[in-house]
Amino acid sequence: MLQVPYIKANREDATYQLAKRNIDAAPLFDEVLALDEKRRQTQTKLDQVLSESNTLSKEIGMLFKNGETQKANLLKEKTGQLKETSKSLTDLLGQTSDALNELLYKIPNVPHESVPAGNSDEDNLEVYSEGEIPELFEGALPHWELAKKYDIIDFELGNKITGAGFPVYKGKGAKLQRALISYFLDKNTKAGYKEYQLPHLVNEASGFGTGQLPDKEGQMYHVTEDNLYLIPTAEVPATNLFRGELVNASDLPITATGYTPCFRREAGSYGAHVRGLNRLHQFDKVEILRIEHPDQSYIALDGMVEHVKSILKDLKLPYRILRLCGGDLGFTAALTYDFEVFSTAQDKWLEISSVSNFETFQANRLKLRFKNKEGKNELCHTLNGSALALPRVLAGILENYQTPEGIKIPEVLVPYTGFDIID
Repeated sequence: MLQVPYIKANREDATYQLAKRNIDAAPLFDEVLALDEKRRQTQTKLDQVLSESNTLSKEIGMLFKNGETQKANLLKEKTGQLKETSKSLTDLLGQTSDALNELLYKIPNVPHESVPAGNSDEDNLEVYSEGEIPELFEGALPHWELAKKYDIIDFELGNKITGAGFPVYKGKGAKLQRALISYFLDKNTKAGYKEYQLPHLVNEASGFGTGQLPDKEGQMYHVTEDNLYLIPTAEVPATNLFRGELVNASDLPITATGYTPCFRREAGSYGAHVRGLNRLHQFDKVEILRIEHPDQSYIALDGMVEHVKSILKDLKLPYRILRLCGGDLGFTAALTYDFEVFSTAQDKWLEISSVSNFETFQANRLKLRFKNKEGKNELCHTLNGSALALPRVLAGILENYQTPEGIKIPEVLVPYTGFDIID
């Protein structure tokens, strides 16, 4: 959530940057500043009324003490009027503050100056690529056919148990899935990320804290009786570990990694482009998260990008990195890099990771602060990324590593699987 002081100080630039999201922020900012002014004026009036009431209360006490009962009773009538006024002003202050916060919740984060303008993923900017795209043998299959051929993932069985988008992993497929999770976690912890086992359900405050609410409410599974939400990503519980915290500058950076299943309704996800593992309602993901000093957050973002690159190098998968344009940028992000792996059998790129800097946007919602050198409280910067999302990584491995004899296992995963081929 944007801060009112930030909007006041950076209104022109923020309006320009938000135009990259195809948003005309000028009228929104007008409304924010008008509500803030109303809030301030109401607060000033309330403070004056409360001060006057407090002064009169002390005076009434002295009058009663001195036996001047008549004067005291006259003043009591006035304090009664002041109480009614203060109640009215308190109600108005609450309504104005709520309206201001509700409006601020609807304004997305301001894109970083390096974010290109654009309307969709077609306008994203490729900034890096690595790896050779393998030439497959005649008769090579897409991963959903390979899953059926080698009996390692059963989409129909998942459909029977739950519905579309809830696959069942079997045999060597289940083992490979577990191997990927263990390898990702080991890779992350060796890089200094502290491992957490996280809840799979979160409360409403956690959803608002990281920005999934109210922006993505329709995409989340909602347990209505308890007003809890199934997590769409480990980012939500991991970041909320630190909600409401005041840390010392010396405590930064704070890091976290964790594996969770993720749940997304993904309404309207139909057709050939979402076949197999391309898009699921339940999938596994290993997340990395950093809480940083504002001066260090973009250096940290570059480090996270390099970390994900090292994972894909280990897996020997061809990949590219995109800097997302304003129109494709997530609601809470200031800058996002998407990693895509090339699916050889499908002849297309598949997103497998997003690494983002949210600057103070989440921290403001979370009230996550640190004490700076001057002893003042300052909002932290939050960052997160997938390291990695499993379904499309698995799809890339199955398709790119297939041979006439079977599906080879990337060398780095063999110690985790205990086998080197699926046949």
